[in-house]
Amino acid sequence: MPGEDAVTKKSAVRNLLRLWPYVRPVQGRLVTAAVVAIVASCLSLVFPLVLKWMVDGPVAAGDPGGVWLGALYLLLLGIAEAVLFGLRRWLVARPLAGVEARMREDLYRRLQRLPIAFHDRWASGQLLSRGTTDLMLLRMFLAFPLTFLVVNGVTILAGFVLLLAQDWTLGLLLLTPVIPLVVLCSLFETKYSVVARRAQDQVGDLTTVVEESVLGIRIVKGFGRHRSQALAFHALAERLRGTELVKARLLAGIWALITIIPELAIGAALVLGTVQVADGQLSAGTLVAFLSTALALRWPVESIGFLLAMSQEAATATERYFEVMDEPEETRGSADVEGPAPGPRDGVRFENITFRYPDAPPDSLPVLDRVDLHIRPGETLALVGATGSGKTTLTALVPRLHEATGGRILLDGEDIALMERERLRGLVAVAFEEPTLFSSSVGANVLMGGTSSGTEAEAGEPELWRALAVAQADGFVTALPEGADTQVGEQGLSLSGGQRQRLALARAVVGRPRFLVLDDPLSALDVHTEALVEAALREVLRDTTALVVAHRPSTVLLADRVALLSEGRVAAVGTHHELLRSNAEYAWLMSGEGAETR
Repeated sequence: MPGEDAVTKKSAVRNLLRLWPYVRPVQGRLVTAAVVAIVASCLSLVFPLVLKWMVDGPVAAGDPGGVWLGALYLLLLGIAEAVLFGLRRWLVARPLAGVEARMREDLYRRLQRLPIAFHDRWASGQLLSRGTTDLMLLRMFLAFPLTFLVVNGVTILAGFVLLLAQDWTLGLLLLTPVIPLVVLCSLFETKYSVVARRAQDQVGDLTTVVEESVLGIRIVKGFGRHRSQALAFHALAERLRGTELVKARLLAGIWALITIIPELAIGAALVLGTVQVADGQLSAGTLVAFLSTALALRWPVESIGFLLAMSQEAATATERYFEVMDEPEETRGSADVEGPAPGPRDGVRFENITFRYPDAPPDSLPVLDRVDLHIRPGETLALVGATGSGKTTLTALVPRLHEATGGRILLDGEDIALMERERLRGLVAVAFEEPTLFSSSVGANVLMGGTSSGTEAEAGEPELWRALAVAQADGFVTALPEGADTQVGEQGLSLSGGQRQRLALARAVVGRPRFLVLDDPLSALDVHTEALVEAALREVLRDTTALVVAHRPSTVLLADRVALLSEGRVAAVGTHHELLRSNAEYAWLMSGEGAETR
């Protein structure tokens, strides 16, 4: 996962400009909202002009009626300003919620299309924080800082034009803090960007710990690891707290300087203006208007630090968001979705397959090295080998969960690298050793595998119960409170390990796939259930070409032939009985000793 130091530093403006494709559809409402906010903000500059008229006119002339009229003008101006700011909020609320929703959908869609190697590298908490906290920061930026950096800039410019028009000497005095403020804001942005990135990455780390603790709560409780998990969480929380305090100190420092420097200039202008009024060089109304205008500009000036901080956090959030969006998707293959006309059945061929993980050192040995295998049409081949021999990796290459580093895999004579993934994964069904279920009903989990033989025909109720019967899951599913409509909960942890594994097996066979890949699919079953599942599975395997990772002799006996993998290479191929007689390593693996060491 890219960290703070590994990420190429870009300017905040360049990062934020990448949001334009999302903002463009709502630019009309945003521009309208900005114009409305500018008008509302500039109305505050009319207040000093009304005060000048009141002081130099009705007050000086002792006209109470004129004073009440001036008060009415101020009240109407205040109401108009409040209404316009309310209109601005209404204009941006709905479109910006839509922008956030589109960005979140695009992020989720991209995560589904990124290769398994990406998900192996990235912590889930980092991805969650990008889809939640970072997008919330971006919506807040588009709703407030983006508009008010423009609004306050225009207000400050208009305000100083009025100040210079009222008295150019006092106006120039108030302009003296501009250069030091610009320098301070530049230094603040540079320092704050580093700390903001660090804080947002630490939020991702903290999210990861929370997620792992929740998903692994049975392990935490089972081993009494509450204290160690709490200490780990506390350490990360304290680190994040420290970073947030650094952010707070930076923000407090810039805010203090932005407040103090203009206040000193206003104080100097007040003293000088008072002297000019005493000398008769300036009217009292003009001084009141001048000071009122200067005070009206306090918020636009003082908010610069706050707006810059929010903008920098949004720039960092944008950078983090596009770190994921810029990751290359899985290659799609060059064939069209329908694929070429099917050729003669040839089963599955592995031709000179080599594989090494993308993040492996260049000089490391490959996980798979020149693997050649042929699974004949309708044949079941068992894959046997010691731990780390490459069995699971080889099975993951068939549906292209990983891409082979070298060589090619053919399904009925067609190179899978040239097939659309959607079509390929309609032809190949997979059951993994670790069964993963989703927070949905039993039926919905099984029917996820319901696309039949690469077509768009989805499996229905009959296919569901047939698959449950094959997996010997129909009995316990019927006994559930709502049958196949029963919600299984997150990760399916409301079910036993054997029940989850049977549902995963049912998911693999529900669509009657042409090719079936099973990674030790019966490891969590008791011997009696295993025998029943194997009997039903034999019927399924007659109609498909299958590759089965096996550790137990009972699973191996489902296969027509067996391939022995050793250190990433095919060491032997034959029937179970042939290999027992001719290969010592295979005989050892199939013995009690081999089973215990796998």
